[in-house]
Amino acid sequence: MAREQTQTIPRDKFLTMSVNLLHKAFLEASRTQAKNLFRDVAEGRTAALTKVQMEDKSLVRFDLALDHSEYRGKLNFGSFRESLTALIAQLSDALRQERDITVFSAENDPNVMIFGATGVTYEKGEPSVLVLSADAGRGQPAVTLKLMYLDPRQFAATGAESGAAADKA
Repeated sequence: MAREQTQTIPRDKFLTMSVNLLHKAFLEASRTQAKNLFRDVAEGRTAALTKVQMEDKSLVRFDLALDHSEYRGKLNFGSFRESLTALIAQLSDALRQERDITVFSAENDPNVMIFGATGVTYEKGEPSVLVLSADAGRGQPAVTLKLMYLDPRQFAATGAESGAAADKA
């Protein structure tokens, strides 16, 4: 019987790997390849991205999923790519500047995380908020990166409050 082995990767290295995988899959790849991958995940399928060899020579599969249930309107490849580009830029800047990125963990499963950097874009005046989450807790040598659109209304009050506070300063 195979033993389950846990490999810990420092958060900044994990995020760097994740950003690089997303960049390669959607921004470096040909438009046709990127659109095909987008179509797969937009239709609810989990797509295999690659296998990464760890320091101990074990292989970890990285998969990709997309949750666009909170996206307002009909999501198309161009809108998704714009959101992803904004998210990758935010994550890359934070990593380059060695800023801490808030990480939210699932209450019942610490292997499920949402990273607090957001890719915010606007289409016809409507905001879209894209975040990256990761699930490493399936008991398999696999990590699922999940791109998720969040309800932008949950950020509206926070933005208005911080804008009001800035006006008073």
